[in-house]
Amino acid sequence: MIASPNDTVRLDIMDAVATITINRPDSLNAINDDVVTALIDITGALLQNADVRCVVLTGAGDHFMAGGDVKRFKKRFDEAQDDAETKAWFSSILGRIHIVVENMNALNVPVVAAVKGAVAGAGFSLMLGCDLVIAAEGGIFTLAYCHLGTSPDGGSTWYLPRTVGMKHAMEIALLGDRFGPEKALELGLINKVVPADAFDAEVDKLAARLASGPTYAYGETKRLLLQSSTTSISDQLTAETQSFVKCAMSKDFRKGVMAFVNKQKPDFTGE
Repeated sequence: MIASPNDTVRLDIMDAVATITINRPDSLNAINDDVVTALIDITGALLQNADVRCVVLTGAGDHFMAGGDVKRFKKRFDEAQDDAETKAWFSSILGRIHIVVENMNALNVPVVAAVKGAVAGAGFSLMLGCDLVIAAEGGIFTLAYCHLGTSPDGGSTWYLPRTVGMKHAMEIALLGDRFGPEKALELGLINKVVPADAFDAEVDKLAARLASGPTYAYGETKRLLLQSSTTSISDQLTAETQSFVKCAMSKDFRKGVMAFVNKQKPDFTGE
């Protein structure tokens, strides 16, 4: 039984879909130590869970995540005895956030970001680390780090140029401009924009579709796509062969072949 270690993050598992909800709506779901602790525990546990076939990451209230808890940053400066202590604290918190990013990357099931309202800073980074993104109309996107005088974290400098290309990545990171979901869709940062009143239903629909799909094949596909930009064509072709053969030995592949031949819809079980 997977459970969140604190109330800053909620975890709900139903019908093979794990919904992770950042639960600090009064702070626009800004990430802090407790949130990171919960996300490490939850994503780490999901890596070992064979029953969950889709993960949804979202935020409570009207926003996804407005970035880091900047008030906590100021408090850290006020409390620190010296620069070495401050440096160690920031190194620790970023290292722990990056465990979450690596866990999400390593999950062998699709991860969907359901974003609304503010998608800024660390929230923008976590969104980039998800496999698919549905956004509600009226949201605001900004990488924002430059406005605090720092460089981005959370894997955004790895995902962003791979997602939008280098020139757009430079613009988003260096200028930190705000833009809406329509622009995010145009840039390829998100997959779909839906009206606010249809948002929850669309997220549930996509999650259910993914959770009833060929889970093992999804995991192999995700791995192949993520490694492709740093792999030679020869090595990638070899990896594709190995992956296809492994999938061909799965129960889902046999079901898919039989269903296709018989002109039926396959009943995938994720095995």
